[in-house]
Amino acid sequence: MNQIKNITLLFITLLLLSAIGFTSNKKIIYDAFVHNKMDVWKYTIDKMQRQEMKSDSFLLELINYQYGYIGWCLGKNKKKEAKHYLELAENNVNKLDQKNTNQALANAYKSAFLGFRIELNPLKAPFLGRKSLKHIKTAIELDDSIPMVQIQYGLAYLHMPSISGGSKENAIDHFIKAENMMAKNPQLQKNDWNYIRLLTLLGQTYEEIENNIKAEEYYKKTLHIEPEYHWVKDRLYPDLKKNWNKSNE
Repeated sequence: MNQIKNITLLFITLLLLSAIGFTSNKKIIYDAFVHNKMDVWKYTIDKMQRQEMKSDSFLLELINYQYGYIGWCLGKNKKKEAKHYLELAENNVNKLDQKNTNQALANAYKSAFLGFRIELNPLKAPFLGRKSLKHIKTAIELDDSIPMVQIQYGLAYLHMPSISGGSKENAIDHFIKAENMMAKNPQLQKNDWNYIRLLTLLGQTYEEIENNIKAEEYYKKTLHIEPEYHWVKDRLYPDLKKNWNKSNE
């Protein structure tokens, strides 16, 4: 009986992996993000990393997915795994540097990866923080019309201590700039995990500054675009409503 069960599970797994081969990586990552299927996310970036010939656009796509996976690993305290994928992602960014292409995005990701390094070793924050800020400022100077550059600049403001210039309000300003850019381009919205994450990030940041009306607006907007997004649907939005009701009692 167990043998039949194992064969069935193997068959289902093979079908799923076959389906992955015929679906765009963008859609796979989006679905994995929405439904918290991080095993599928990991499988996809591993498969992409093994591909020998990588165009600049393919490399940027891979770096973005690695960036998302590293953030998830750190959130789950999987530091060893985060470090492994961080090293791969940093090496991929260095390849872009060698070609001297997409320098604005390369600098934005360098800034993000240094932020990840700080999470892995907070004692290095004073040194790495300055380097991270330098990279994102370079990215903005090179091209401030790229949503990811604006998002990363917003995250720099969000995580920076207030004594050093950190500001949630400034972070929101950059997030909204990124949102407006993405709203003008359907390709940057459809099946794109970055867009759903950005809307969620806006909701969370508004909640942090106790603007519950705007937080609710963005959580609703997120669920209107993707009703099945588990994190907002099952946790963030219900928690906002519960805490909001308590504060009004």
